[in-house]
Order: sequence, then structure tokens, then C-alpha cells
Amino acid sequence: MNITLLCTSPEHPVNDWLLRWKIRHQGLHDVVVCRDREELPGGDILFLISCSQIIDAETRNNYSHVMVLHASDLPKGRGWSPHIWELLAGNDTITVSLLTAADGVDTGEIWAKRRFSVPPHALYDEINEKLFDTELALLDEAIKLVEGGVRPMSQTSDIMPSYYRRRTPSDSEIDPHQPLSELFNTIRVMDPQRFPAFFTLHGHTYTIEIKKVSPDERD
Repeated sequence: MNITLLCTSPEHPVNDWLLRWKIRHQGLHDVVVCRDREELPGGDILFLISCSQIIDAETRNNYSHVMVLHASDLPKGRGWSPHIWELLAGNDTITVSLLTAADGVDTGEIWAKRRFSVPPHALYDEINEKLFDTELALLDEAIKLVEGGVRPMSQTSDIMPSYYRRRTPSDSEIDPHQPLSELFNTIRVMDPQRFPAFFTLHGHTYTIEIKKVSPDERD
């Protein structure tokens, strides 16, 4: 099959996983990675992964299937950065949905869902690893479903959809006067390179980088 992966952010950490997936499947399928909708060649499946562009119906028609990976249990959690919002709310299990791209945001039919747990000590990079591994597993599953002639199902109509807004820099700000134990959940999910947690104190703004260390590294 001719498969396209569209990730519009070259800085996104998922790109390392996408490259590995491409290499693993290249002998079985023709796989290309694109950064812009104008580059899309058409084909059998287009996967939209961390894609910030709107892919209109005319463009989608150049593929037999266009699918989106979205880290929420749809129809709950449509919108932006769902797994971050859910972790900030205290959830410890994340659902990733594989759905058909549609005109309405995250409203398409569901192909499959997978879940992973997030322990309370996991930092942003560990969370990403679990998320991206789950996403790649869904890409594999998508190919099998298409090859098997399986059809997706409409989103559950008896569940009221919910929506997450786009995160802004202010959502990464923390209050330096609060205990660290209360701030940890916010700090741990922030990518220190792209979306660092920060605070303002004594007239200056500071960013926070956090990592786990072994007992040996503490010495």
C-alpha cells in the first residue's frame, strides 16, 4: 500500500517514532513522511499525526482512507492536547482513538482504541514513549483493518461530546508559593524544550527542567 504520514511539526518528538515505523514497514509498503498538506502525494492511507493543518475533503479524496490519531476516549476530549489536559485533571489512564478524518473536529468514525496507564511518577518523556508506542500500534492495526475489509463505527451517540481548548503559554505557569508536591503533576507533563513549566519570582521569570536520577547520580 501507498501510505503517507503527515506530521506538520519537524520538532515534535513523535518524529523519531515515525521514522522507525517507516523503516520497519518500508519493505512491505511505500511509506512517505510529509510536513505540509501541499506535499501529499495521494495513495491508500493518509495518517494525520500531530498535524496542525486542516485537511479538506478535496485533499482527503486523494486517499482511500484518511485517519487521525487522537489521545482521548472519543467523543469525550475532542480538541487540543487531550492527554495533557486529562493528566492535569488527575487521570492515570489515557485512551488513544484511531478515527476517520472528517470536516468536524474529531467527529469521524472510530476504527480502534487502545489504552495505556501513566504512573504518577512518569515524566513527560516517559509519557511520550507510552503514547507514541500506542500510536504506532494503532498504525499497525489500521493496516490490518483496511486489508481485512473492516469498516469503522460511528462515535457513540449516547455520550455527550466534550472539547478541550488549545493550550497557551500561560497554562505552563506555576505558582512558586505552592508546595512542590502540589506542583509536580503540572511540571512533569511539560516538555522542557517546547513547552517548559515556568514561574515568576523577584521580578524574573524562570523555566523548570526536571529529570529522574538514579541513587548513584545523586552522589
